Amino acid sequence: MCSLCGILGGNEHWADAVARPGVFTRNHERVDRRRERARRVSAANTILSAFALQLSDWQGASFLLSSRTGKTEVVEDLGHLWPAAEAMIGRGCDPLDEAIIQRMERQRHG
Repeated sequence: MCSLCGILGGNEHWADAVARPGVFTRNHERVDRRRERARRVSAANTILSAFALQLSDWQGASFLLSSRTGKTEVVEDLGHLWPAAEAMIGRGCDPLDEAIIQRMERQRHG
């Protein structure tokens, strides 16, 4: 997808916190939604670091997935993250891999 489509798309992923009538969220304030998004990026980066990848927020509208060699791809939402990561590294990228989960638990408990 081109960068412009990533900005103009406007379709929220089901996991995104949005302030819209009829949608449940505890994050009614924009700053709270941005904080939640930052937490999700941080959690994704814990997993992605095992694959030498990094995710960053791009204007609160999309994400940038980058490799250590500088290869970068715009990712529309977190639902598209794992297929993009697999395509970027050329192999499977399982966020539920037991070794990765154990690593996250060790980091969480210090």
